[in-house]
Amino acid sequence: MKILVCISNVPDTTTKVTFTDNNTQLITNGVQFILNPYDEIALAKAIELIEGDNGSVTVIHVGEINSEPTIRKALAIGATDAIRINTKPIDAWFVANQIAYYLKGNHYDLILTGSESIDFNGSKVTSMLGELLSIPSVSVIKKLTIEGNNAIVEREIEGGKEIISMPLPIIVGTSEGVAEPKIPTMRGIMSARTKPLTVIEAVHLEVNTGIIEFEFPEQRGNVRLVNSDDLEELISLLHNEVKVI
Repeated sequence: MKILVCISNVPDTTTKVTFTDNNTQLITNGVQFILNPYDEIALAKAIELIEGDNGSVTVIHVGEINSEPTIRKALAIGATDAIRINTKPIDAWFVANQIAYYLKGNHYDLILTGSESIDFNGSKVTSMLGELLSIPSVSVIKKLTIEGNNAIVEREIEGGKEIISMPLPIIVGTSEGVAEPKIPTMRGIMSARTKPLTVIEAVHLEVNTGIIEFEFPEQRGNVRLVNSDDLEELISLLHNEVKVI
């Protein structure tokens, strides 16, 4: 089985971020970038599916050269090889089109993505890829099994679970529960240095979106402590200051 895993390079959520150019550009100096956690789940599942020399796992990333440490981490975790499409990932539509263009000339049985990236939380690339390639796509799955030439996926819906069976090839977006992320071993880290990392140039696409401005969330107010016996003060605060009753 040939599996392709789409990965993204995202800021660690513990990193303090700042912006420049009228709050339209992220200042990357000092920002710690990591492999997107949902993509890491997808990668772990892909490696699990090929255990016992049952195929190969290729990771693909749309990004510039500074993202290669993240790609090397994916190789250290267990990916067979990697592809970097050499361009800045402008938005979900741009990224999906770059990957789709590559896939139109390269066949894979299964394409895995994370259900979302932790920087933009858009959850768009999976379905866009399915539409661009005219193959089935399912996102936010909780379970994935392969039986012959069919994939069986499970996801949560309101009031229960949905189980879908589809013939390969398919595209799925993984979330928590599909697999446990793997920690690179020393052997994996050493072998990642020599695994193939192919760089291909991006196709030209018209950019249809732009960043108007990034905004920080409002700062939380100070905590107000109210004596447990003073019910009247609590009601007054909730009514007059917080205005929730």
